[in-house]
Amino acid sequence: MKKILIFSLLLIVFSCSKKQAHPYTFYYWKTQLRLDQEEKKALDKASVPYVYTRFFDIDKIGGQFQPVAVITKDKSFQTDKQIVPTVFITNQSMYRISAEEIRFLAKNINDLVQKKSREYGLKINNEIQIDCDWTAGTRNDYFKFLKELKKVSGKEITCTLRLHQVKDKNQTGVPPVEKVYLMCYSTSSPLENSNKNSILDVTILKSYLSKLEDYPVKKIEVALPIYSWGIVTNHLEKHKLINALSRKDLEKPEFKKISDHEVEIMKDGFYFGSFLSKGFRIKVEEISVEQLEDVVRFLEKKIPDFNVIYYQLDSKFVSNRDF
Repeated sequence: MKKILIFSLLLIVFSCSKKQAHPYTFYYWKTQLRLDQEEKKALDKASVPYVYTRFFDIDKIGGQFQPVAVITKDKSFQTDKQIVPTVFITNQSMYRISAEEIRFLAKNINDLVQKKSREYGLKINNEIQIDCDWTAGTRNDYFKFLKELKKVSGKEITCTLRLHQVKDKNQTGVPPVEKVYLMCYSTSSPLENSNKNSILDVTILKSYLSKLEDYPVKKIEVALPIYSWGIVTNHLEKHKLINALSRKDLEKPEFKKISDHEVEIMKDGFYFGSFLSKGFRIKVEEISVEQLEDVVRFLEKKIPDFNVIYYQLDSKFVSNRDF
């Protein structure tokens, strides 16, 4: 009897301490649909039956709406996942937009999504996700656009939600959708002089999301970062980004180590596809497993359950990684 009691107590302790599992999948954010072996393996293991796929961007150029970098598909691309078409719209596209332009934009976005889906034989689900960093000045017209897109497409329209849009919801408003995707990254600009990690600073995130449980849209999925980059700083303290750099990439004889994540270039040359001069600095920003776990634990206290969408599906970020 004593052994049974001890065993039961161990089971209780184990079940209480066990990390909550969240179904997960990925964003695919390249201009060509193509999966290498590592990407396909990671996607096949994902427990959510969807992959969120950027179809194109929308910008307003010379007063005209333009689709930018429309997706293409490699003939080798194949997946059993359903594809959720995702469209990025610049905030400037929503400034002073007329009712006629809203109708035009909604119709043409839906038409292009459907055209590309048919052209490439893609298995899409009943959702279109819109990604826009709307502000207080564009909220009303952006929300009208979301309603119009729902009407013309007949699909579920969802949208991304940035941290400031949660914190300042009285100013930026609450979008007219039933589900939002909380973007738990880009906590600051990488092009500013700062000692913070611009991809994800957990302290900043917790501050912005302190009242997340009060957000009116209750169905919230969570987008988490697994990407990395290098921030190059020149002699004039100007910055540029080099995508997908890791600390391992900084281990070169031409680089002098400043810290665990920053080096100084000691010899002019081509590095990572760019010509970089002696004296330039490179700072790598990556996200640790511990940071992501900290964010998830925090969010579990704010929202009852959620799926995770990792940004982004790329062999550089998913190889040898346990999700």
